[in-house]
Amino acid sequence: MELQGEVIEIIYKNELNSYCIAVLKLDKDIINKNKSNSNLSEQIDIDGNIAEIYTNLDNEMTIVGYLPFVNIGDTLKVVGKFVEHPEYGKQFKVDTFEKMMPQTTKALERYLANCGIKGVGPATARNIVETFGEDTLNVFKFEPAKLAQIKGITKERAIDIANTFIENWEVWQLVGFLDKFGIGPQNAEKIYKALGANAIEEIEANPYLLIDLVNKVNFEQIDKMALGLGIEYNNEKRIRSGIKHALNMTTYNGHCCTRYDSLVEFVRKLLNVSENDIEDNIISMKAKEDIVLEERDNTEWVYLYQYYKAETEVARRLIELDEYKNIKKIDRFEKELKLFEEKLSIELSEKQIEAIKAINDNNVCVITGGPGTGKTTIIKTIIDIFKHNEMKPVLCAPTGRAAKKMTETTGEEAKTLHRLLELGKFSDEDQGVNTEISVAPIDADIVIVDEMSMVDLFLMNYLCKALYKGTKLVLVGDIDQLPSVGPGNILKDIIESEKITTITLNKIFRQAARSKIIVNAHRVNEGIGFLTKEEIKDNDFLDDFFYVDERNKEKILYNIITLSGERLKNYGDYDFLKNIQIITPTKKGELGTKELNKLLQQTVNPSSDTKKERKFGDSMFREGDRIMQIKNNYDIYWEKKEPYFESGSGVFNGEFGTINIIDDFNKQIKIKFDDDKEVWYQFNELEQIEHAYAITVHKAQRK
Repeated sequence: MELQGEVIEIIYKNELNSYCIAVLKLDKDIINKNKSNSNLSEQIDIDGNIAEIYTNLDNEMTIVGYLPFVNIGDTLKVVGKFVEHPEYGKQFKVDTFEKMMPQTTKALERYLANCGIKGVGPATARNIVETFGEDTLNVFKFEPAKLAQIKGITKERAIDIANTFIENWEVWQLVGFLDKFGIGPQNAEKIYKALGANAIEEIEANPYLLIDLVNKVNFEQIDKMALGLGIEYNNEKRIRSGIKHALNMTTYNGHCCTRYDSLVEFVRKLLNVSENDIEDNIISMKAKEDIVLEERDNTEWVYLYQYYKAETEVARRLIELDEYKNIKKIDRFEKELKLFEEKLSIELSEKQIEAIKAINDNNVCVITGGPGTGKTTIIKTIIDIFKHNEMKPVLCAPTGRAAKKMTETTGEEAKTLHRLLELGKFSDEDQGVNTEISVAPIDADIVIVDEMSMVDLFLMNYLCKALYKGTKLVLVGDIDQLPSVGPGNILKDIIESEKITTITLNKIFRQAARSKIIVNAHRVNEGIGFLTKEEIKDNDFLDDFFYVDERNKEKILYNIITLSGERLKNYGDYDFLKNIQIITPTKKGELGTKELNKLLQQTVNPSSDTKKERKFGDSMFREGDRIMQIKNNYDIYWEKKEPYFESGSGVFNGEFGTINIIDDFNKQIKIKFDDDKEVWYQFNELEQIEHAYAITVHKAQRK
């Protein structure tokens, strides 16, 4: 359905992603046209009566959707559908929109007063429109110098004002043009900045430019548009973009490269072109260093250039660091180690002693092993010995939760790698593909990285760049855990290379061996099933693992809800918000996170007169809700009040917290995160969080 009118109010606008709630004053002619349009009889509104919608429209309608560059005074043609908001009633959800030049002088005046052109406020806008009337647009486009007739506008400023106006218009046109390629309006500004005033012409000449400018675009749709514009099947630009798209798809799946023959076959089917054409373009792309070909073990592999460079840089820097003079080695180390065992009243295993000595004897060392094998004890011992010798350890981990856990188990401050390397000044997109980013050098004698299995290729590259030669690097992790979300399987590859000293811990310590969780984890890795009832009966196991074998969706759902509600509370006084986490493979479906979070919120934190709520999009946030941060925010301010006052900035993807306060008057909510940071979020920042009663396996990895 289509509506047209003038934006008379902006109720809410998210500057980060351009999500907007606005009021559209509707064009009466369009309303009457839609009322009489017989085709509309096929579209049924939420009440089953399309005519009633138009009857109740009056002259205004609330519109919602992603509307970048939209301001009061804009004239919009919007396409979408009517929806029912549980609190605010009927709204029009915008799928696509087209911004049109203001249709009246009054609308133009309102637009100029609100569109953000520097130096043009309500008074200046009124003077411009009163002076030039219906010729105002022509003045902006063709005779900008005339704007100097307005009091307070110099000739130079007149040109700047007109240029800004025209630039805005070009971006508006670009939004509509990109919609044909399946690219949302939130990317229009980025594309305009990259291509400039001739963006549309450049895209028409080579639509495949969009592959380089926008992540995860719909290649098939862009390809279809390009062919429709007359580009031939075997056009070099088309084939090269198909090759790049295939390699990008590989990286989205966590790989850094793919086999040559697999790449050729995929592109052949994707583009319906000959293998000879593909191979010719691969040679050309290799010559231009867009891609890299490397032969290993009689197999040829193909990389995007930045991924190959990052991989080789990590390998080179690790070898250089390891082969550098061992200037941080502690003399009489074995004697000190025995003294620390006596002081701490612990008895280290042979493997733990081997690992601790290896760290002293090598500049780079890997400590790997499953749960309960003593990795944390090794870390604590190394910290104590190096601090006793007046050396500075630095502890870090890839996620906020992992860093917090490291702090709790060692008593030493641990930072996320992003915070340690000061990556906050770069966008996540830049961090993912740019090998040239400068990072903060790390002032340390020994750097210990925990949960290494979650570190991806580019983050490892930045870490290696930040280390001074002579600094010791200890990589700690379990290769049987999920690999990194980003490309690369760094810990596993380093171990399998056999170039870096690696100590594998395989003994489960006595206390850990009582845990059915830990024992079952090791059994699964070894290809053995869970502990049987007979095995459990004959051993002193903790009651910390239960397996419910159920395949019926309704019964699974019943178990999840009842366990979360009362059963675990009654069994072991488990508090959901402190002790329980629901993990599921998917977001969608009855057992996906979206539906589970709604049901779990009703079960664990139901609505009441004492709890304030705030609707945002499809989510109802409530005081007491369990939430997760879902994007990095390097600038947001936080405070900690216990055990002493501390403040800083930055909340990162994967951090968990609880909504403490919803302040309707100041339009903000207060969240206390699990590491005791307290953060105020404005209502227009709530797209950064989501409910976390249930999370995906993917998100659980970030814990």
